[in-house]
Amino acid sequence: MTDFNLITYMNEELRRTPTAFRRYMYDRILWEDRMVGLVGPRGVGKSTMVKQHILLQPDREQWLYVSADNSYFYNHTLIGLADEWVKENGRHLIIDEVHKYKGWSRELKQIYDTHPELQVIFTGSSVLDIHQGVADLSRRVLMFHMQGLSFREYLKMSKDIDFPVYSLDEILHHKVEMPIDFHPLPLFREYLAKGYYPFSNLPGYELRLQQVMTQTLEVDIPQYAGMNVSTSRKLARLLAILSESAPYKPNMGNLTVELSVSKNDLPDYLVYLEKAGLIAQLRDETGGLRGLGKVEKIFIDNSNLMYALKGRNTNIGSVRETFFYNQMRVNNDVIAAKNTDFRIMDYIFEVGGAKKGHRQLENDPNGIVVRDDIEFGHANIVPLWHFGLNY
Repeated sequence: MTDFNLITYMNEELRRTPTAFRRYMYDRILWEDRMVGLVGPRGVGKSTMVKQHILLQPDREQWLYVSADNSYFYNHTLIGLADEWVKENGRHLIIDEVHKYKGWSRELKQIYDTHPELQVIFTGSSVLDIHQGVADLSRRVLMFHMQGLSFREYLKMSKDIDFPVYSLDEILHHKVEMPIDFHPLPLFREYLAKGYYPFSNLPGYELRLQQVMTQTLEVDIPQYAGMNVSTSRKLARLLAILSESAPYKPNMGNLTVELSVSKNDLPDYLVYLEKAGLIAQLRDETGGLRGLGKVEKIFIDNSNLMYALKGRNTNIGSVRETFFYNQMRVNNDVIAAKNTDFRIMDYIFEVGGAKKGHRQLENDPNGIVVRDDIEFGHANIVPLWHFGLNY
């Protein structure tokens, strides 16, 4: 019989789960598949979303939600829990924070093969461990990756201001329609500093964000890579160095000297930080984000992390570029352009303030000037905040 404490834990978790707002990823996940994995950086709302999914089910008694760090697993296994749940006519098992269970991928594979009648949905905050284990699951699992809040989502969740999702083409052709008496710029500034993570409505946002970074640097990455304490400190130092001049033009020689690491280790450190959601690497036109192009610039992953790392010294020009890249990469292949900031398909983009000019874009019919501090655009000038409505 399934441990009654697990049922009680699930009901308490469901009772505290908000239902008024659902993330963009909810309608993209193929919830009906036999095994579904949802991954992403710490704090972006994965746990809330899977619990919301249970609350929407008519056959809720056939669903079981557990967290892999529950004390139940000190002396029980995932396989054993699945066996018991199936015997009780359970048909759906959700495992939150699955990477905290040692050998999780091997046991999920066995559950999949042993219980074809049981659906398994799992989440993981540590992107690194998840991607390491997925190879064991082979073709059995559908993986989905979730990012933090778009500006559109932030407006809906925090201010109850509703915008539809606009495609890139609609944004570039000025199809965005604003509610009457709506002025976006103050709210946009608020979002850039404190709106990317869904816990932005909770007190102590800055402290919570610092804890996300600390856990990622001191627990998630070292656990995955087998690092010792001194090496994890080098990761923190590397993040601090990058934050000083992000977007950072890679200079591996300078970084290896400053960190006292080998040239062979440094690319791995950067990949660890990228996969963990702390930095983003913009690659050139030979490979693009999904390929193996050369890294042209290194960004801090999102503007909230920039403010957390730099405070009042954060450069607004860097914040603007970071916002554009962060928001547009979800639905688009964003790559570095030769003479401008970014390229998406045939369009090139130059990002700046309200007085940003056209000089870098002259003679290119697909050149777009992305300006901050304006509410409306015209011709090839598009407000920066519009790009936060793409997901």
